[in-house]
Amino acid sequence: MAKYFKDINTLEELRKQYKELLKRFHPDNPSGSTEATQEINSEYDKLFQILKDKHDSKTADSQDNKSSYEDMKYDFAEDEKLREVLSKIITFVGINIEIIGNWIWIDGDTYSYKDEVKAMGFKWAREKKKWYFHTEAFRKRSHKKLSIDDIRNYYGSTVVETEGRKQLKQA
Repeated sequence: MAKYFKDINTLEELRKQYKELLKRFHPDNPSGSTEATQEINSEYDKLFQILKDKHDSKTADSQDNKSSYEDMKYDFAEDEKLREVLSKIITFVGINIEIIGNWIWIDGDTYSYKDEVKAMGFKWAREKKKWYFHTEAFRKRSHKKLSIDDIRNYYGSTVVETEGRKQLKQA
């Protein structure tokens, strides 16, 4: 296919041969000509595009595979942290606990637990009038402001029952 370039597998090899060919076939050299230089430039452009496309597709494939694998991978440490926080707040009296996606939301009579909740890493959502907790693995990707109902619809929601557990009295 290529008249001037031989055994080219990388862009670096292409550039190196291109420089050598231009030195040898440049019109200022006795063995060179304008026609040869134009052919070399044309071949270079075609090979450059082929190698660049091949490199870009390999890079995209490796990034796609990496991101899809990362998306599929479940972070058990994150799950453990959520369970730990949930086990601490489930004993609080008068609060409502809701798990939405990987977030814990609480409301109700939270004022008396304010300092404990803050110490655990909860933050106050003023507009929703609820406390929320998520692990550090979460990264916000959007600046959209969603209502709590929109968030529920998007991620799914589970209300944690706290009132059903009563202590048994010894006889």
